[in-house]
Amino acid sequence: MAASMCDVFSFCVGVAGRARGTVEVRFVSSSKGKGLFAKQLIRKGETIFVERPLVAAQFLWNALYRYRACDHCLRALEKAEENAQRLTGKPGQVLPHPELCTVRKDLHQNCPHCQVMYCSAECRQAAAEQYHQVLCAGPSQDDPLHPLNKLQEAWRSVHYPPETASIMLMARMVATVKQAKDKDRWIRLFSQFCNKTANEEEEIVHKLLGDKFKGQLDLLRRLFTEALYEEALSQWFTPDGFRSLFALVGTNGQGIGTSSLSQWVHACDALELKPQDREQLDAFIDQLYKDIEAATGEFLNCEGSGLFVLQSCCNHSCVPNAETSFPENNFLLHVTALEDIKPGEEICISYLDCCQRERSRHSRHKILRENYLFVCSCPKCLAEADDPNVTSEEEEEDEEEEGEPEDAELGDEMTDV
Repeated sequence: MAASMCDVFSFCVGVAGRARGTVEVRFVSSSKGKGLFAKQLIRKGETIFVERPLVAAQFLWNALYRYRACDHCLRALEKAEENAQRLTGKPGQVLPHPELCTVRKDLHQNCPHCQVMYCSAECRQAAAEQYHQVLCAGPSQDDPLHPLNKLQEAWRSVHYPPETASIMLMARMVATVKQAKDKDRWIRLFSQFCNKTANEEEEIVHKLLGDKFKGQLDLLRRLFTEALYEEALSQWFTPDGFRSLFALVGTNGQGIGTSSLSQWVHACDALELKPQDREQLDAFIDQLYKDIEAATGEFLNCEGSGLFVLQSCCNHSCVPNAETSFPENNFLLHVTALEDIKPGEEICISYLDCCQRERSRHSRHKILRENYLFVCSCPKCLAEADDPNVTSEEEEEDEEEEGEPEDAELGDEMTDV
């Protein structure tokens, strides 16, 4: 049974009222399913809507490696300077302009039973009211034999960084229904997310768990059932139902990243400084990121994923007219227009990052098929339909074999600039 648009929009916050008048969900086609369309002119740079997820969860390896985030909204809990010290491996690292850090440690609260940390009393209460009563392990929080800890350890043993999903997102879905007075409403909301065929679901599970995915999926289902079985959701605990639930999270989970250091850097960028002071601050930040890259690599943020009803209606384009971001340093997703969007025009985001979007059509299709199981037919892909069916790597290899022109290196440097 489909959720009503009222249900969908009730989970948009900040500009929910504006979202109702600005966008609408329509059926597009059997291959694309539904899409999100503008009902009125949306100007470039405008926030189209802000949405909070039905559920969200931090990635398990990310949490294990001390990326401290609110257990509900994923807001980064470290102060910017603490964050920089951990990421650089330099305990004495000092940041200028410490007043620009927005982290309020005086507001942090933990669950009195299991001690998981929240950024505020509001988040602690929201978690308790929605799902945490079911998931709270109490004094057994660190007991490796607790059913939820066994489930999490099993997940970490089969899904290594870079992480793209979490078994705890599924756990919070079940816990939400278990705690809910209106269980049917939550089941309807979760049923909004796109469904795949059995073969497509197997491909998604294979992508998440690797070559031995069938045995690993059976183990995870057994542990998941022991920890969380709910009669109202009995279908989710069958082999087929669990595979479908797994595929739902793997396909629809939207990555979430938060960082107190990133927030501090953005605040520094907004400072009005003398040219010499600006140059010194920019040089300091550049060196800071070099130090972080040397010590930590690419893992800078508190990372997790969430299920967003309205955002999940946005289809992909390699030339998107909107983008998603998390500027509030928590799980609130902002969708912003990248160009003017006319009434009746579909609002599309990109499932690829900016580097992937610049690769060949064949490379883009390969990534999308492997991760989302569809073939893109956006204007860019249609315009490049006659291009050779080789990946960007193959193109680069061909160029190396043929020999680059003398000015190729200069061209690359100018492009980087």
